[in-house]
Amino acid sequence: MTAARADDQSADDPSAVGAGMEPPHRGSVLAQAVELSRRSIRTSFRNMAAFIPGLVFPLMLAAVYSAQFSRALALPGFPKVDSFLDFIVPASILQSVSFGATAAGAELALDIEGGFFDRLVSSPVARVTILIGRLAGSAVEALVKSIIVLIVFFVFGARVDGGVGAVIVLLVASVLLALAIGAVGLLLAIRTGSQEAVNATFPLVFVTLFVSSAFFPTELMTGWYQAVAQNNPITWIIDPLRRLVIEGWSWSDAGLAIGLPGALAVLTMAAAVLGLQRKMASR
Repeated sequence: MTAARADDQSADDPSAVGAGMEPPHRGSVLAQAVELSRRSIRTSFRNMAAFIPGLVFPLMLAAVYSAQFSRALALPGFPKVDSFLDFIVPASILQSVSFGATAAGAELALDIEGGFFDRLVSSPVARVTILIGRLAGSAVEALVKSIIVLIVFFVFGARVDGGVGAVIVLLVASVLLALAIGAVGLLLAIRTGSQEAVNATFPLVFVTLFVSSAFFPTELMTGWYQAVAQNNPITWIIDPLRRLVIEGWSWSDAGLAIGLPGALAVLTMAAAVLGLQRKMASR
């Protein structure tokens, strides 16, 4: 390996002690987390083939739904909105976020398959920073996607009656949901070490979004579909977000919109940390 290539690897993989290099700032857990987070964020935005579909598909669906379901606005019991775009703002944001949320687990599984994970855990890097680094990529990607989706919706006339506060809650909720889903992917990666196993969770996440109040109010649903949607945690997140968008600011709705994905994120991240500890104990 030439000196230039060694420098490149040191910059991209700060914990690559297997190549004879000492990770920088080895005594600082915060510095380690920053280095691994930077690596994960850089990986997320280098893979445009995965990033762009997470924007294009939700926006295309929003355009189709806005054109085809505009008559639904006149149905008795349908929320009072000026356009269908206003109604589906939260759904489109969460749908965009869900596309890349499992990438953290898939990338960790790739590290496990490729041997980089073994080099990390045999280095002076704190174990928890391995997970923090991967989740940072998902969080930043979710934030960027959410901002872009909001800008596109605003350009085409959507409004957020809750103002800046509601916009902030939308962004925070999207990041928290990405962390919750991403931590599930990390746990699967730790348990299986397989990219295929992690990627297999995406259809489940996608279907869960559709079997909710994301694109239609549960009050106008019937039968088993209504029962599933009403008891879907995604509905419990989207409904308060939607009220912030179409009805205006409410502290209770803001608390619900942030509290539930926040609680899910804490639980799933704790499970991922516990899974990593058990994996290390069994080595």
